[in-house]
Amino acid sequence: MSSVDIQTVLPEILLSVYAMIALLGAVYTGKDALAKPITWITAGVMVAIAIMIAGGSGATSAFNGMFLDDAYARFAKVAILLAAAAVLVVGEATMARRGILKFEYPILVALGTVGMMMMVSAGNLMSLYMGLELQSLSLYVVASLNRDSLKSTEAGMKYFVLGALSSGLLLYGSSLVYGYAGTTDFAGILAAANDGHVGLGMLIGLVFVVTGLAFKVSAVPFHMWAPDVYEGAPTPVTAFFATAPKMAAMGLFARVMFDAFGNAISDWSQIIALMAVLSMFLGAFAAIGQTNIKRLMAYSSIAHMGFALMGLAAGTEFGVQMMLQYMAVYVAMNVGTFAFIMSMERDGRPVTDISALKQLASTEKVKALAMLTLMFSLAGVPPMLGFFAKYGVLIAAVNAGMTWLAVAAVIASVIGAFYYLRIVYFMYFGDEAEGVEINMSPAAWAALMASAVIVMVGFVNFFGIEGAAQAAAAALVK
Repeated sequence: MSSVDIQTVLPEILLSVYAMIALLGAVYTGKDALAKPITWITAGVMVAIAIMIAGGSGATSAFNGMFLDDAYARFAKVAILLAAAAVLVVGEATMARRGILKFEYPILVALGTVGMMMMVSAGNLMSLYMGLELQSLSLYVVASLNRDSLKSTEAGMKYFVLGALSSGLLLYGSSLVYGYAGTTDFAGILAAANDGHVGLGMLIGLVFVVTGLAFKVSAVPFHMWAPDVYEGAPTPVTAFFATAPKMAAMGLFARVMFDAFGNAISDWSQIIALMAVLSMFLGAFAAIGQTNIKRLMAYSSIAHMGFALMGLAAGTEFGVQMMLQYMAVYVAMNVGTFAFIMSMERDGRPVTDISALKQLASTEKVKALAMLTLMFSLAGVPPMLGFFAKYGVLIAAVNAGMTWLAVAAVIASVIGAFYYLRIVYFMYFGDEAEGVEINMSPAAWAALMASAVIVMVGFVNFFGIEGAAQAAAAALVK
């Protein structure tokens, strides 16, 4: 290992070393008594590392090209770290009230985040799998963190079984790609398809790789784990699932498609376009009948991944830029939305039934207004930031000659707006019912308000991420 290698992977090393030190410190001292300070310290370390990564420039590689550090990886890593830190801080008070704030929680989140950072920097099928499994193993455990809850245990088991299946499919596809390309390096696989198409054997491998990655982003028809896991996991954990891992999985998806199969865009763009359409429509229709707000957000996530995949399906630099911007906006919206959801209580117990929000605006005017703003943004109502994020991927599809895909996306968006607006209707116009308390910690309140402000005024310049996303897309699509 050279000094260049160490410098390239320094952020991952720092977070890994911190996680191990925190683990040893908790084990040999007060264990769960240190859960709260460890949570806040972990969030602080993540923010510090994000700032360090954001200051980087250029493009380097480590370990003979197995690990890549470029503008694309840095953009994704900053979003992942900030999302993970925000969710830890926002959910700390809720986890403590529920009696499930264990010292393992922030440490597992930190280790999972290391895996996510590895995923978006992968330059080889082997390093890709290492990062993916480190993330997945951490998520399996935190999904079932509430040992006294049957639903939480069920969520962890379902996530584990289906996650193992997706990993198997990904490995099988990787073995086929290796067999026909003769290498596991993305650059070598790219060279094997220099005529614009891949052979039949490698194409089958590509299909299995895409299937494994589609599981991770919960794209249809590989979405079946999402509703049950979102519902069963503790709400702060669900908030984590809906933010950082989605950014990492989508970042990995684009990395593999362009770095390894970028010379065969015509072989995979139509497959991803089909998954995008199916995800948008299933997410739109399935969420309509949901009464549990966490399950509703699961189907919302499926639909939004369809929109993000639309940018990827375009197969262009502009499409990748719009996908990155869309994912950043999606993460910001979900942090605020879940800060609200995890604060819903009645008599000290969590409430997830949408009908409990009836007439909330009469008692919680500011919080209801913030939630209204986020729901409008998720639905894509102008002039909220969510509308401009959707508009960007629509333009990318049209510019790539996929007008049919853009038309389908508009129709799905209109259908999906129903269930977001229904929440708004309940808060402002619903019949009198047994109410719900929004018991927010200062951190959760700040996250809700910050998210609402971002989606209201962010359309001016996307808070500066437009230039960063453009540079990231240019680094990936060469």
